[in-house]
Amino acid sequence: MIDLSVKYAGLELKSPIIVSSSGLTNTVPRIRKIAAAGAGAVVLKSLFEEQIQFEIGAMETGGDYPEASDYLKTYARENSVGNYLELIRKAKAAVDIPVIASVNCYSNSEWVDFTVQMEEAGADGIELNIYYMANDRKKDPRAYEEVYLRILEEVKKKVGIPVTVKLGMHFTNLTWIAEELSVRGADGIVMFNRFYAPDIDTDNFTMGAAEVLSSPADIRNSLRWVGIISSEVPKLDIAASTGVHSGMGAVKQLLAGAQAVQVCSVLYRNGVDYVHELVGEIKKWMEKKQYNAIDEFRGKMSYANLKDPAAYERAQFIKYFSKMH
Repeated sequence: MIDLSVKYAGLELKSPIIVSSSGLTNTVPRIRKIAAAGAGAVVLKSLFEEQIQFEIGAMETGGDYPEASDYLKTYARENSVGNYLELIRKAKAAVDIPVIASVNCYSNSEWVDFTVQMEEAGADGIELNIYYMANDRKKDPRAYEEVYLRILEEVKKKVGIPVTVKLGMHFTNLTWIAEELSVRGADGIVMFNRFYAPDIDTDNFTMGAAEVLSSPADIRNSLRWVGIISSEVPKLDIAASTGVHSGMGAVKQLLAGAQAVQVCSVLYRNGVDYVHELVGEIKKWMEKKQYNAIDEFRGKMSYANLKDPAAYERAQFIKYFSKMH
């Protein structure tokens, strides 16, 4: 019998598919459908640091952008911390899979205390979705990395449940930051975050947003680093994110060394019931290859287990094109 269960960040998951933080995970009916479709866990839509700061009267917004300030205050007022804690409680009562709270944050200030309330509300874990634009030419790059480390350390002091960190890919040394997060107590990392990206309307000379959803081709970015970091920082669990649009995409990430995968864009396109298709495709592949459990093949194609680990490195790009005529 095929066993799809995995362990990720200290949590027991019945399948390696995690539905990531998004508008798909902000109501109990949707979360119930996600669980019924076979997801191993769900990450709730993020609670923003600004929402918490607003409630404790410590919200600070730049005076240079009054429209942004007004928007954030309105959003915080309409999406209270109390509502978020109630979502945790109701979700936990409705499903039998791990419910992970998500905080979208950029500092280690007063909001950290509220992670205790998330744990008390029943959250099985906390995912720190840290956003920090490294655009100050006078600031040492290490100062930006320290923000991630300090936030993690402060949250770990407050709660006993697993804490994971969702990373962007724009670090000078991703292996170093992964190792430092592991040393400071991270139970896992998620690779990678999809930040807002701007676009320019060349007809109207206005700024807008680029495509929000990922594509299957985006898996190339996360796959490389899952393979490398799962080998170089083996104590740190990894949830692969970005570009997983099929069961075979999930299988690739598991072969590279991920403990689990997070999906979002594919569900926006196909509905949350599509989780069932993803899980079914993984199971079908395992039956074909005669694997009974995911741990039998997880990491089989990681950086450490390849005869030629340079396959994960840029040199292969040069080698490939040198063969073209």
